[in-house]
Amino acid sequence: MKKYTSALLGLFLVIGMFAMAWANQPAVKIADKDGVGRYLTDADGMTLYWFTKDSSGKSVCNGGCLEKWPVYYSESVAPPMGVDAKDFGTITRADGKTQTTFRGYPLYYFFKDSKPGDTAGQGAKGVWYVIDPQMFPPK
Repeated sequence: MKKYTSALLGLFLVIGMFAMAWANQPAVKIADKDGVGRYLTDADGMTLYWFTKDSSGKSVCNGGCLEKWPVYYSESVAPPMGVDAKDFGTITRADGKTQTTFRGYPLYYFFKDSKPGDTAGQGAKGVWYVIDPQMFPPK
């Protein structure tokens, strides 16, 4: 009986440690907005975008582009419900900076978004878009 009690206690400790580690990860959320639909945000509700000129695993937004479209990076991500944690990853950009990806595509902010819920970058120049995780990447 003592053996089982010790085993259960050990199991609960391990589960507790994983739960604490998971809780400390920055969350990516899903927001919903009329005219935009569902889209990914960071933990603070700031909209995340993708650039159609990027390819899976590679960013082509450099130099002046990064002034308007800063990279999103988080060492680890707690995904929103219904999204697999494996969908998030990181790349090392040509400039040596690390950037978080969603299904391989680099994630960005838009410099004109000043508060949670802003989506000023949606459709910019026909190449910048929010990400609906149910429809991404587009076919």
